[in-house]
Amino acid sequence: MNTLSSRQIHLWRIAIYFIFALPGFAIASWVSRTPTIRDALGASTAQMGWIIFGLSVGSIIGLLGASHLIAHKGGRFVMVAGLAICSVGLLVVGLGGSWLTNGIAVFLGLAVFGFGNGMCDVAMNVEGTAVERAAKKSLLTGFHAAFSVGTLLGAMAGSAVTKVGIPVHVHMALAAVVVVLSTLYLYRLVPAGTGKESGSDSSEPPMSVKERMAVWKEPRTVLIGIIVLGMAFAEGSANDWLPLIVVDGYKVTPEMGSFAFGIFVGAMTICRAAGGFLLDRFGRVAVLRGSALFAIAGLLIVILGQSYTVAFVGIVLWGFGSALGFPVGLSAAGDDPRGVAARVGAVSTVGYLAFLVGPPLLGVIGESVGLLRALIVVLIAVTVAGLLSQAAKPLGGQAAHAKDRAKSLDVH
Repeated sequence: MNTLSSRQIHLWRIAIYFIFALPGFAIASWVSRTPTIRDALGASTAQMGWIIFGLSVGSIIGLLGASHLIAHKGGRFVMVAGLAICSVGLLVVGLGGSWLTNGIAVFLGLAVFGFGNGMCDVAMNVEGTAVERAAKKSLLTGFHAAFSVGTLLGAMAGSAVTKVGIPVHVHMALAAVVVVLSTLYLYRLVPAGTGKESGSDSSEPPMSVKERMAVWKEPRTVLIGIIVLGMAFAEGSANDWLPLIVVDGYKVTPEMGSFAFGIFVGAMTICRAAGGFLLDRFGRVAVLRGSALFAIAGLLIVILGQSYTVAFVGIVLWGFGSALGFPVGLSAAGDDPRGVAARVGAVSTVGYLAFLVGPPLLGVIGESVGLLRALIVVLIAVTVAGLLSQAAKPLGGQAAHAKDRAKSLDVH
């Protein structure tokens, strides 16, 4: 183990903020060009659905394999490798969607992109929990706010290059260059070996593959996973359906639907930026319970509201309530340094399953009962998450946690 100086911890923290922003920037770069790519391919909605499925497949594979790779190589190596693979995926997507106009190439590019993104997601969250321990502050919600900022910047850049007519393959190449150059600069500020398990730097033997897989059976990890599942479902459902929910449910224009989604994202970003202060002041359990209550109130107002103005208030509360569940759950999963990659990887995978599977499920239900009524399923999931919030209590209790945070901690 190496003890880091306060300056090294500060630089590490700054680097992780920027690294969290890079996947958001990359994802938004792709999403911003989906209409152009669809038109170039001449793909139907169903065909685009299958093409985008490549992203889901790659993401799940990357998420499932990341914890094992981190245990052997460390978080920094996996972050750098993941971002490099993301960049390759962007290049392939650009070539397939603009130059070759080949749907299979775009599918493969998205699978590669998703694989790298899944790897990087677990690794950067492992790094985030390690920075929290080293800095003795709640930081993971702020890191996730940086992801949101990166997404916003990527969307703005995508809108700008689309407006001036820059081809998709040129745009994707430029985005890949930004990601690669930023990674090459930032990785030097991140200590090597975070999350790496070896017998030489621990009083306990490293976890075997069997032990890492066994974390999926740990009661605390399972309960945290359910919390993240419910809160990620609330976030993912809004990301995919909120504009349509507002347009169809309240009979407003598409522009107003887009504005409502922007307000939701803005509310989430603000809450995540304040998340560290809230966690340090009130603790995880209270924050999770408060988040669930805000989300429940917001969803009820949206479901039962009689006007767009009333629903607008609900959307803000929904955004506040959805903001902290995912990062707080990941922070709780990383309490024990031994096996941190396996537990964070397991909870991340559950969260991404909620993002990837939940919204399509909502669409199927909404087809029968309408999207507003379909939100009752989200309401139930968030309620369950709120009821289980006690599971995220720091290991050893709140008093022991406060005592631990007063000490200097060694970081891999």
